[in-house]
Amino acid sequence: MPAPLHELIAEQLRGRIRSGELAPGASIPSESQLCAEWQSSRGPVRQALATLRAEGLLAGGQGRRAVVSTPALAQPFDTLLSYSAWATSIGRTPGQKTLELARRPASPLARERLGLETGEDHVVEELRLRLLDGDPAMLERTTYALRVGTLLLDFDTDSGSEWSYLESHGVAFAAARHVIDAVAADAVDAAHLGVVEGSPLLRQRRWVRDADGAVIEYDDDRYLPGLVNFSLENGPALTHVS
Repeated sequence: MPAPLHELIAEQLRGRIRSGELAPGASIPSESQLCAEWQSSRGPVRQALATLRAEGLLAGGQGRRAVVSTPALAQPFDTLLSYSAWATSIGRTPGQKTLELARRPASPLARERLGLETGEDHVVEELRLRLLDGDPAMLERTTYALRVGTLLLDFDTDSGSEWSYLESHGVAFAAARHVIDAVAADAVDAAHLGVVEGSPLLRQRRWVRDADGAVIEYDDDRYLPGLVNFSLENGPALTHVS
């Protein structure tokens, strides 16, 4: 039995991308062009493009011409870096668009994530779209302990690195715990990242501690697939003989 048409279209485009015929950043043929090439309706073409987006081979959507994704960028775990510092370190231009920043009563989930003590009843929550070279890259949901987040209420959070600003006001980011997994895009992710709701995203959850060991920031960062990977460098275990 022959393969379904959408699989044949996806396989041909996949081969052109992997061979370099369609280079990173190049626009792929329009839906109309692909329909004409394959003598197909739009349904199989759109299904093929959705498959390649899910694989991280294509970027763009919601009215924009799909383009070939750039190779994934490694983000290290052996050094605690802000998003802005990481992007700058690899020669890319970071950017951000703040969608929400507000002081709110601490929800039970926020209390658990930050390990809030009795009497700590409020947090600062933020939703930011992070950019690489002007293009959407990641949707960042951050919950700050009140004493840290309050400092940001007087800062233009679209002007640059929040960590640099907070450090200049005496906040120490000493250590972090990271958890990496995949998550389906919800309606908020889809609206701001330009993907279909339910599409896979690479998620980093991060608990950031100060020098006293207190959690001062919790992040839920959702990256477009194929854009980044996370690297960790280890050395051999040391054996102590007494």
